[in-house]
Amino acid sequence: MPELPEVETVRRTLQQLVVGKTIKETDFYWPKMVKHPDDQETFALRLKGQTIRDIGRRGKFLLFYLDDDVLISHLRMEGKYGLYDHGGVVDQHTHVVFRFQDGSELRYKDVRKFGTFHLYPKGEELLHPPLHKLGPEPFDESFTSDYLYGKCQNTTRVIKNVLLDQSVVTGLGNIYVDEALFRSGIHPLVAGNQLRYEQCETLRTAIINTLSDAIKAGGTTIRSYVNSHGDIGLFQLQLYVYGRKDEYCKVCHSVIHKMKVGGRGTHYCEQCQPIK
Repeated sequence: MPELPEVETVRRTLQQLVVGKTIKETDFYWPKMVKHPDDQETFALRLKGQTIRDIGRRGKFLLFYLDDDVLISHLRMEGKYGLYDHGGVVDQHTHVVFRFQDGSELRYKDVRKFGTFHLYPKGEELLHPPLHKLGPEPFDESFTSDYLYGKCQNTTRVIKNVLLDQSVVTGLGNIYVDEALFRSGIHPLVAGNQLRYEQCETLRTAIINTLSDAIKAGGTTIRSYVNSHGDIGLFQLQLYVYGRKDEYCKVCHSVIHKMKVGGRGTHYCEQCQPIK
């Protein structure tokens, strides 16, 4: 699933491609993706004639700011956008087409059909699902060491699961949690309430730095992720542990291990991340 850096990279490319374009009509080829309003005809009618004024992001969600509404798009596992000329063949994996007045089209492709779309009036997008329960962004001023320490002290859950909880901090997923824990020297199975304040300070910094580095590299391409220009991310070249099972640690040269934590594949180095 695309995480914060990948979604941020898509946001930046979409900003270049579609801001200022006016929607002429919208075709939904897989209606189950339409969540609110759940009637695709009502959804399409509300979009008609509105201009895309800006592209935002909240955690792993893209926000299309229109004249009157905000379109919320979640890419889920393999969703991707691309800008096309009008009249080209629409393939079997294209499930939504936004047709613009200038003749171009923004197409949403999703092999697994897991993507979702919500539409709310401007100012109401944060009051309803799917954004209403999200925690702070890692780059927000509110995501302080005090905040993270407080969240950790109030739970016996292992830190891997704490960081995956989008109500604690939004945008993190499996890749960047593993990488941030490695950078901070914290084992994924340490309980949140066992972390010292200094460790939470180090972890917060590691989260921010890891995400910043990934954004600069255009995200991580593990399977099929590309941005809206069709370019892959390059952060996979900088990964310390994720996807490197049985390879040697870049820091201590021990073997990288993999285990399941909360049903998620979790990579770590026993030497650099000792459990105490």
